[in-house]
Amino acid sequence: MSRPPSNFEPASTLSDTEARLFFEAFVEAFRTFNGKVIAQRYMAPYVSLGQDGLLQCFTSHEHIETYFDEIVQQYHQQGCRVCAFKDMTLVCTGSASALASVTWELMDEQGQMLSTWRESYNLVHTGQGLRIFASIDHA
Repeated sequence: MSRPPSNFEPASTLSDTEARLFFEAFVEAFRTFNGKVIAQRYMAPYVSLGQDGLLQCFTSHEHIETYFDEIVQQYHQQGCRVCAFKDMTLVCTGSASALASVTWELMDEQGQMLSTWRESYNLVHTGQGLRIFASIDHA
């Protein structure tokens, strides 16, 4: 049995407003196209399950940063300049955690849709705010 991380911080039940603010800050981080900035919203270890069934575990923030650097560079090369989320749902799973699902939209400079998908995130309160420790990409 594992123990909560040292920065684990029990809190009152996560609100829709708090989760929405988290994802709005995520959108702003994405605009930087900088993996290090995006990775600040994640905790290590972080587990990702892709639409293709690929399960990846990132054991350090450096690995998370590299992962997101590669992803956002690919998006940028494909013409992506901004992202947005919609249709957020939130299920609280305890006093310090929740499962949030959002639909992501990647767009070019003119606001034309390049890609869209649904993704679910396991969130936890830490001393630094909400952090993602697992995600699942789905259609």
